Amino acid sequence: MKVLAVLYKGGEAAKQEPRLLGTIENQLGIREWLESKGHTFVVTDDKEGENSVFQKNIVDADILITTPFHPGYLTGDLVAKAKNLKLCVTAGVGSDHIDLNACVDRKIQVLEVTGSNVVSVAEHVVMSILLLVRNFVPAHEMIERGDWMVSEVARNAYDLEGKVVGTIGAGRIGYRVLQRLVPFNCKELLYYDYAALPADAAKAVGARRVEDLKDFVSQCDVITVNCPLHEGTRGLVNAELLKHAKKGLWIVNTARGAICDKDAIAAALKAGQINGYAGDVWNVQPAPKDHPWRTMKNPIGGGNGMVPHYSGTTLDAQARYAAGTKSILENFFNDKPQEPANIIVGIGKYETKAYGQR
Repeated sequence: MKVLAVLYKGGEAAKQEPRLLGTIENQLGIREWLESKGHTFVVTDDKEGENSVFQKNIVDADILITTPFHPGYLTGDLVAKAKNLKLCVTAGVGSDHIDLNACVDRKIQVLEVTGSNVVSVAEHVVMSILLLVRNFVPAHEMIERGDWMVSEVARNAYDLEGKVVGTIGAGRIGYRVLQRLVPFNCKELLYYDYAALPADAAKAVGARRVEDLKDFVSQCDVITVNCPLHEGTRGLVNAELLKHAKKGLWIVNTARGAICDKDAIAAALKAGQINGYAGDVWNVQPAPKDHPWRTMKNPIGGGNGMVPHYSGTTLDAQARYAAGTKSILENFFNDKPQEPANIIVGIGKYETKAYGQR
């Protein structure tokens, strides 16, 4: 079979660090194995436009492997051209870069390595909450400049203890965020999700469900976004919703950039309606150099904790999602059942409630 992988360019770092498995240089560690089985393996980071390696090769590829960190966007038009395509594998978590409805119609399976990055992302969320609440970035930038004016950074630094923190989405990542917040003695932990947590799970973290999103944001000092991107969550955090938010809200989004309206976030931060926004996901990846989230600030010059999409691609996570990708391929080649939790789209139907119409 022809296997096409869209991965990210690692450069000199990937040559020096072979554990950077998600790169075009280290190729998930599966080239030798695939070729020993007689398969053709095409790996690229060139994914934009009809003349890209991605779009030229998708027309006769049997299997597509992508990552959320440098996604090859498999649109409905490309699905129609991909006459041989049978399987899409996300080396990581999050398959919104694939037109899932088109794959349902074409009976193309879509799988991801569920759980491979949940700890990595949950840790990044907690780190991002703290750097916003403690006003860390402006404080560090002050030191780099050679300045020392404690009042300039302390005037917007707070404790996390005593704050109300809520997660939009309390699945594998959202719940782990709640677990990690328990020792901080927050005033309350809230969650907004289409499904309630099991009673024992909610009790274990002391979390309260709020079923109305506007009511949810009005109660929170900090919101973290941990839900998938699909038709129902695109633009979920927008200008209208932010009108109901508590003034000075901090937002952390490590789920998908398009869940938050980029212009509404930038405007709200500039106006001081929200105090900070952090995360590693962007509505287009790589983000254009003029993307407002790169440089947006609150009125006193802080509140930006944005980084490239890397929270789920630590070296530990890369080992997990590379191994998981190989396992999915082995099962597919040998006609063995897949792990149910990894299946997003089975043969002609959704196998998860995380995507598609509920």
